[in-house]
Amino acid sequence: MARLTGTRPAATRRWGSAAAFLLLLLTVQAAQKADFSGDSTAATINHSLTLLQRLQELLQNGNGSDSVLRVRSATSDEPKVFHTHQLLLSLQSEVFESLLRNQSVVTLYEPPETAALFEKFIRYLYCGGVSILLHQAIPMHQLASKYRVWGLQRGVAEYMRTHLASESSQGHVVGWYHYAVRVGDAALQESCLQFLAWNLSAVLGSAEWGSVSVELLLLLLERSDLVLHSELELYTAVEGWLSRRQPEAPVAERVLRAIRYPMIAPSQLFRLQAQSAVLARHRAAVQDLLFQAFQFHAASPLHFAKYFDVNCSMFLPRNYLAPSWGSQWVITNPARDDRSTSFQTQLGPSSHDAGKRVTWNALFSPRWLPVSLRPVYSDSVAGAVQPVRVEDGRPRLVITPAMSSPDFAGVSFQKTVLVGVRQQGRVLVKHAYSFHQSSDEAADFLVHADLQKRTSEYLIDNSLHLHIIIKPVYHSLIKVKK
Repeated sequence: MARLTGTRPAATRRWGSAAAFLLLLLTVQAAQKADFSGDSTAATINHSLTLLQRLQELLQNGNGSDSVLRVRSATSDEPKVFHTHQLLLSLQSEVFESLLRNQSVVTLYEPPETAALFEKFIRYLYCGGVSILLHQAIPMHQLASKYRVWGLQRGVAEYMRTHLASESSQGHVVGWYHYAVRVGDAALQESCLQFLAWNLSAVLGSAEWGSVSVELLLLLLERSDLVLHSELELYTAVEGWLSRRQPEAPVAERVLRAIRYPMIAPSQLFRLQAQSAVLARHRAAVQDLLFQAFQFHAASPLHFAKYFDVNCSMFLPRNYLAPSWGSQWVITNPARDDRSTSFQTQLGPSSHDAGKRVTWNALFSPRWLPVSLRPVYSDSVAGAVQPVRVEDGRPRLVITPAMSSPDFAGVSFQKTVLVGVRQQGRVLVKHAYSFHQSSDEAADFLVHADLQKRTSEYLIDNSLHLHIIIKPVYHSLIKVKK
């Protein structure tokens, strides 16, 4: 809300506008690059940084000011006063152009968070640059949106998308997601949601887990790409969230029914039934799911699939980091040569298959060439072999089972490869590649990564950190009429 008060003398208005226009003209001239048509004697004299400093001094000293902004907030009795120049503000903001069209003094009312950043905001209008911290991103975005400074708004949104991994004492990604929902920024929403899904274990143990809204929690629980140690870890975190937030019964029951109980071992399910206060309070709402989970673990998967629909999310594993689901693979000097490894996983999450293991072979090649790029030999001189550059190849990861067994009937394997990176001192998941049994590799694996550079963002101490997860997925082979 803005309140317009006061007038300004015409002479002052004309002098201030002329001065601001002259400064703007100088700025444009300094930024222009002349076309010298290849003249070797040509040179560019650029004093734009000095000019930006002069503009900043103009704001600080108020020289030639033709307008005044008075910023009030609830936490201060005295307003902050800024002596400004109408032309510079109007060029950056159509809101200020309208406010200052017929008035010289404008009183603005801002919440404490945005009022504290108003000086930085005005400085951006003069100099085109601003430095912000994590906790300042939302109020700065609010100012940019309110006064329709679209360049700053886009810049802050991009800052938020690229600083999701930055470390903060209280966490910030959950708050940024909720803010993105309020303002309708779909790109920021998706970036936050993807970061939370791929790094959920880190979030579960942080202070921001308690600030997760019901809507965000349900969105996360729907996803099969959550990266965490186990489904039991997720249940424990959800139990803590429910204990702190104490939502209404229908909400609590909806949350509890989103847990994938068949992915929890029977011994752990028995313990939850005996010790979980939350589960005891809402037992009736999830009793059918618990009973179905025990049936799933007691019967063979093929027999169970005859009578129950296993093609639903309840029986689809998430990206679990526990050893029975996959293996971590650290590849030192990944650009050097091909590497291979072997590891074992459980055949499936059902206790009926508890003692059965599947051996997998993984092959990594840093410079694999597709057939279309491989040299073609010809008898003619014109068709001589063209040299192949190292950079023409791309990283390739192939994962294949080292065995076959009748136990594989009714089971397919989805492979997920997590790529870890170090950001702001923390190892986090940057990418997740998923492919099914019909394919042994991800088509676009690290397609944009430059592993030749030791400073590549994909490397940690010159090593590529991968975590391979094998997700058994059951299928119904025989339909039995009920």
